[in-house]
Amino acid sequence: MKTQRWAEQPSYSYTVSYTPKTARIVGFSTKELQHLTIGALLVMGVALSYFLTIEADMLSLATLSVAFTLSFLLHELAHKFTAQHFNLWAEFRLTLQGALITLLSMFLPFFKIIAPGAVMIAGSATRETVGKTSLAGPVTNIALSIFCIMVAAVGPSLFMIVAFINAFLAVFNLIPFGIMDGLKVFRWNKLFWALAFTAAAALTVYTYTVLY
Repeated sequence: MKTQRWAEQPSYSYTVSYTPKTARIVGFSTKELQHLTIGALLVMGVALSYFLTIEADMLSLATLSVAFTLSFLLHELAHKFTAQHFNLWAEFRLTLQGALITLLSMFLPFFKIIAPGAVMIAGSATRETVGKTSLAGPVTNIALSIFCIMVAAVGPSLFMIVAFINAFLAVFNLIPFGIMDGLKVFRWNKLFWALAFTAAAALTVYTYTVLY
């Protein structure tokens, strides 16, 4: 759940064969749709393996798994559409290491990592455009967490679990380390990073406290 420049990709991955001339606010290639579908199925598998460990009926299990998968997809699409807004080429791609780790997470009881791939960007990007593109994913999860908290206040309490999931995803992705979204945001604007990380951390603590 992160953005990567093509130059950061290991040798087994992809090479640039297309240079963007104009941005498309909404546009998906056949290859991207294939990769998104496989990525979503991997995430769904991890979600099912996790939620099977809690006491829930089949409807709740299905609802939580779908919500988890949608949180992943909306995070990645936020990266994609933001990059396209800045006239960059942007498509989701699976990575070999990430897909294998995500697949392995289905079968291990306490080892759950969701990282089947990333939105790859190419074009004339600045530190600011990369930072804003990277921030878009976690901010989307923060917004989803707040929305689900409000729904849980007047509706099914199940939405509080979805709120926690999104808050945690935002915190995890905002860690300023390695190829995480957080490092790119931190390098661009430390104030925006601090505000986003603080909001995500506060939501994570609040939703966890309500649940447990």
